[in-house]
Amino acid sequence: MGEPIYRRVVVKLSGEYFAGPQSYGIDQSTIDRVAGDLIAARGLGVEIAVVVGGGNIFRGVEVSARGVSRPTGDTMGMLATVMNCLALGEALQRHGQKARTLSSFVMPQVCELYTRAAAQQTLGEGGIALLAGGTGNPFFTTDTTAVLRAAEIGADAVLKATNVDGVYSADPKRDPKATRFERLTHSEALAGGYKVMDATAFALARETSLPIIVFSIAEPGSIGTVLGGAGRATVVAG
Repeated sequence: MGEPIYRRVVVKLSGEYFAGPQSYGIDQSTIDRVAGDLIAARGLGVEIAVVVGGGNIFRGVEVSARGVSRPTGDTMGMLATVMNCLALGEALQRHGQKARTLSSFVMPQVCELYTRAAAQQTLGEGGIALLAGGTGNPFFTTDTTAVLRAAEIGADAVLKATNVDGVYSADPKRDPKATRFERLTHSEALAGGYKVMDATAFALARETSLPIIVFSIAEPGSIGTVLGGAGRATVVAG
């Protein structure tokens, strides 16, 4: 791993990835591997906050399509992100890494309430801040949450860990002629309608001048590699 080019980041992890080879739930070996990658990246001296989706447990949009109101469905999905953060926090702590789950929802029996000060304190003390519960509001994705929290805590970048190694002109799994972009501006990402992140997240990143690095989490050690400015990824900035 090279010298990190970012000193404070928000890593956005896919909830679906936490299911591992299963179609649903939490695969412990996958969680442990991700925890190891985060710890290795933290060892480079980078301050790390994490936002995790909840799609491995519950997808509010899909349930809303079957009759549950969108606000209720989104709230249920945000609660799923709390479960994922708790699981990741346990894995980090088992490996000797201090971690703190902070939720947008008040649930004192489960975890602490997210505040900017609490997140800043955790990072300053060498811990990994796990930012759960989305924005606390319906109609916003965890991608938007990651950019919002990054702007709030003064992060240098958002690392969007996904199942492909960057932003492509089309779905590379369906179109073998799809091309991968090395760099895009926020405006180009918005105009292209690329599905790797939602439009609100790209727009907020543009407004707050936050770079987004899109890369594949499937490769062990990829977080540290991206932090060093190497590896296959797409940088969305400017």
